[in-house]
Order: sequence, then C-alpha cells, then structure tokens
Amino acid sequence: MPQPLSGLEKNIGYTFANHRLLERAMTHRSWAFENTEGATGLNVRTIENETLEFVGDSVVGLAVAEELFRQNETVSEGDLTLMKHRLVSTETLANRARDIELGSFLRVGIGEEKTGGRRKQALLANAFEALIAAVFFDGGYVAARTVVKRLFAEEFRSVTAEASVDYKTLLQETLQADKRPAPVYNLLNSEGPSHKRVFTVEADWHEGKTTGTGTSIKAAEMEAASKALDKLGIISNQKR
Repeated sequence: MPQPLSGLEKNIGYTFANHRLLERAMTHRSWAFENTEGATGLNVRTIENETLEFVGDSVVGLAVAEELFRQNETVSEGDLTLMKHRLVSTETLANRARDIELGSFLRVGIGEEKTGGRRKQALLANAFEALIAAVFFDGGYVAARTVVKRLFAEEFRSVTAEASVDYKTLLQETLQADKRPAPVYNLLNSEGPSHKRVFTVEADWHEGKTTGTGTSIKAAEMEAASKALDKLGIISNQKR
C-alpha cells in the first residue's frame, strides 16, 4: 500500500491546496485501469498521471534551463544544452524521485506491483514529471520552479558540460545517422582486487576498434566510445 501523501508533501517542501492533483500525479495507469474498470461515465485518462507527465516534462525542462542560465551566464548554448540533457535525463529524474522516496507513495496495479514497478527507473522518472506538473497546476510556475531548484540543488552545483556528455549515446546516434550499425562493446579484461577493480572494454564498430579502461564497465565503455568519436572526428579528446 502507498504511504500517506502528506509525507511526500513534506519531502518536496510543498503543500497542495488541491490534493486531487497530487493524488492523480501518484496514480499509475495500471492502478487506474484495475480499479475503475466498468465504471459508468468515467474517463480513466482523468485519473492516471500520463497526461500530467506530458506537462511536467516541459515544466521541468524550463525550470532546469532557467536555473542553468542564471548560474552559468558565460557558458555557451551548446554546453548549456549538454548540461540540461543530463539533468532532465531519465536516470537523473529517477534518482531525484528516489531521493524523495516517491516510489512508496505511488498507486500501482497488482501486476505492476509484482514486477517491482515502484522501483522501475522509467516509471519513477515519469511520476516525478507528473508530480512537478501537479505543483505547477496547483501553485503556478514559480512554485514548480522552487521545488525543482530545491530537489536539483546538488546537480546545479556540480553539473559541467564535459561530465554531461554521454559518449556511448553520442557514438550510437552518430553511427545511426549514417545508417551504420550500432557499436558493440566487449569486456577484454578485469584486474586488481575486488575493491579496486580496473576494467578494459573494447568498442567495435564498422570502421574500427578502440579500447577504454575504468573502475567500472560503464566508465570503460564511455572512454572507449569517446576515443571512437575522436577517431571519427566528432570530438577531440584534447578537450576531455
């Protein structure tokens, strides 16, 4: 069973005037369909949170863009774009949702509950966007921006353009744009004690191969992908 929504209000530092908005933001379509089946004259879309997600995506994007601009007025448009993409990514939104324990407040259907829906990254990210939309409709843009600024405070302090580049995604999109196959990553080696393991990964694509090392497989893949992009002339590793 989900936790009382007053706990979520406390976690985000905002109290709703219209609690139906918050309730809707925390209602996954699986719960709505299971609990309203056969209800006369009822449109399930007015109960679940997917349309709120649609609005929340734009509200979060605007609030993040505004704050990034205010804190980085001398940064180029390209670098601001990289930072924004990082902050509004599914991974980052899901992490912010976990910070406020959003999953424990969700209403999900029986099937979704059994498959761990409350912990799914995409579901959490979508529900987070719905939550921000609910704040927007309840208290306006300033209220929504304040909540976003509070919940993303650490990200706004630490985000940089270089750290925001997802080299794996950039390499895949670059190859796909030229109608070439996506790269394949192969683990070549891992060495060192368990608490200090170093991994070596190879990125293999149609035109060649590059290798990268890191303290995690993901980090090694990122380095291999960045070297591939350098080799393809997309980026210069001199900037890294």
